[in-house]
Amino acid sequence: MGNEWKKGGDTPDSEHPAPLNPSPSCCKVAPRGKLHCHNWLADVPGGMADDELVEVQFKNTRKGFFRNTTHLDLAIGDMVAVEAAPGHDIGQVTLTGKLVGLQMRRAGVKPDAELKRVFRKAKSGDLEKYEEAKARENDTMIRSRKIAADLKLNMKIGDVEYQGDGNKAIFYYIADERVDFRQLIKVLAETFHIRVEMRQIGARQEAGRIGGIGPCGRPLCCASWMTNFVSVGTAAARFQDISLNPQKLAGQCAKLKCCLNFEVDSYVESIKKMPSKEIRLETADATYYHFKYDVFKREITYSTDKNIAANLVTIDAKRAFEVIQLNKNGEKPLNLKREEEIKEADKKQYNDILGQDITRFDKKKKRRKNRSDKGQQPSKDASSSPKQRDPKDHKEPATQKTREPREQKAKEQKSSGQQQKGQKPQNQNGQRQKRRLRPGDTPDNTNLEAGRNAKQALPPAMSPSKRMMGEADQ
Repeated sequence: MGNEWKKGGDTPDSEHPAPLNPSPSCCKVAPRGKLHCHNWLADVPGGMADDELVEVQFKNTRKGFFRNTTHLDLAIGDMVAVEAAPGHDIGQVTLTGKLVGLQMRRAGVKPDAELKRVFRKAKSGDLEKYEEAKARENDTMIRSRKIAADLKLNMKIGDVEYQGDGNKAIFYYIADERVDFRQLIKVLAETFHIRVEMRQIGARQEAGRIGGIGPCGRPLCCASWMTNFVSVGTAAARFQDISLNPQKLAGQCAKLKCCLNFEVDSYVESIKKMPSKEIRLETADATYYHFKYDVFKREITYSTDKNIAANLVTIDAKRAFEVIQLNKNGEKPLNLKREEEIKEADKKQYNDILGQDITRFDKKKKRRKNRSDKGQQPSKDASSSPKQRDPKDHKEPATQKTREPREQKAKEQKSSGQQQKGQKPQNQNGQRQKRRLRPGDTPDNTNLEAGRNAKQALPPAMSPSKRMMGEADQ
């Protein structure tokens, strides 16, 4: 179905989105949620919705108010041809009935002001001219920027909007100072053969006309539903305890974000119900100054120093008013907090949310007993005291019985082989007995155990040149 609905069948109500500027083949559409006001008087009996005032929306955020003098049967979403100066313009009906008067008062339009008329519902020929004029807007904007740069004008043309009949165009520009664009108007009129209207807008209006995605991830408020712009100050950020960081407070228009004003009234009302920042709280041991508010919890944090955070104490607003009343009566409490709160804080103990003992890392791990070599037998002390064995090294007795005869056979074969080779006998533990060298003994290179001593007794190495000289002397 796309973005349009046909007459008859399942026709959505006025709250469902639809394109602002539908194609000529579209019959009747419901308005987009952009800048839309729901007509809640439409189904109220008694003619509450009957009125000749009509609200019509044009490109982007531009709206106008007109009179339905011919009493056409207009509904929200109809494309109409309205009176313009000169010619006519094409727009979409966004509101009808009594609510249009409220919208006029909100926009600052007087009720007795002269309003232009609604000519007719847009015909197919009107919509074709309207689409042709829209197709020329982008090219006209690019060429007009080059013309302004050639004339060395300190201005930026941000958008161009053609009238529905294509005889007139509005050039929206941004400039920091006053600009003399009389020559620019002559050049633009000769180049495009249209009537030219220059309209200056601010940075916020430009962002609303261009559109985009804000840091919250949603479309910009100025391009989706806002109709007017209210001045935003840094006081709104201070009331909400937001850090005064220009990069975070500024929007895509390089101005303060409009959303800073959305909740500031709620913060102001909540702060009025809390003690003033200038009030000091006196206790028996110190004087406390205001440090910060917590509007959601209705708590106040006080500090013993006026300039820095020192000995911070957080109490609720009710307790703060109690201390203020005691100070007015000439009394000073021992502590800002209530006695019950102090006792509860003392009784509180550490609770591990994971259910684990944090001292498990402090326990010393048991050292594993060094296992003896295959040729060694366990000592009598180790065999006689089974309690000293490490439970990790404990094995089933069946495996020990099968392993002991194998070890004894290996030892017997090893000792018999050593005796056949003529090596020295072993001690009880099956180790070879080391022979120590005495001052008159010569090292025995055949003994493997004495090999280290034999290497140490060798003379130091000599270079080839010294060796040749020694042989010549001999």
